Amino acid sequence: MLSEQKELLCEIKDQISVLTLNRPEVHNAINMSMRKQMEDIWDDLNVNDDVRVVIITGAGKSFCAGVDLKERKEMTEKEVLRLRERGPVIQGKILNLYKPVIAAINGNALAGGLEIALACDIRIASENAIFGLPETTLGIIPGGGGTQLLPRLIGDARAREMIFTGQRIDAKTAETIGLVNRVVPHGNLMEAAMELAEKIKGNSPTSIKNSKKAINRAREVGLTEGFLYEAQAYLACIPTRDRVEALKAFAEKRKPVFTGE
Repeated sequence: MLSEQKELLCEIKDQISVLTLNRPEVHNAINMSMRKQMEDIWDDLNVNDDVRVVIITGAGKSFCAGVDLKERKEMTEKEVLRLRERGPVIQGKILNLYKPVIAAINGNALAGGLEIALACDIRIASENAIFGLPETTLGIIPGGGGTQLLPRLIGDARAREMIFTGQRIDAKTAETIGLVNRVVPHGNLMEAAMELAEKIKGNSPTSIKNSKKAINRAREVGLTEGFLYEAQAYLACIPTRDRVEALKAFAEKRKPVFTGE
């Protein structure tokens, strides 16, 4: 299935959804129309049982350059304040999506574009990708979750340096500091993302959902409370058909067929 809109492409095939930011002429900068479409599509993907894994990427030479600054310049201060008061809505939807989200970063991931990638579960980058949070050079701060997500991913000191300087780093450096899981040749990016998605989608959707919830919870609580939440997430898997199917398949020496029930 291919859903085609002006700023967004969403293709669903074999339980994998590929979401493509589609404003290549402006490096996939996010305008208000695109923002609304993205909010809606994440809600739709969350309840679509035909989707088990989501890949997000960009059309053209960039992943995403952040918000559309030309449009933002025309907005009133009141409009900007109202928008920012909502917080990082898109990033929150990605973080709380029941399905794993893979960012296939095909080029520049800057400002809000990097913040979208930070909200994803796994990041695979093209060798020509560039990363940065340049907001402090524009008189603002990373307001799409950057100050919260980046330190959790690469550590406090490195995050402070990237944010305070607004510096950009290349893909190799991003891999070294743990910002991305791996770097691949540009021509192999989607192949690598699809290969990973295929590995994930064969596992129990219920197990994946509860694993993601437990991992997310670990960001918010101490170890003792985290262990308790993990136990609850584990127990939620016990009465499921997927668990019964896994045990049956093991006994029969075959690959399990999971339904998410």
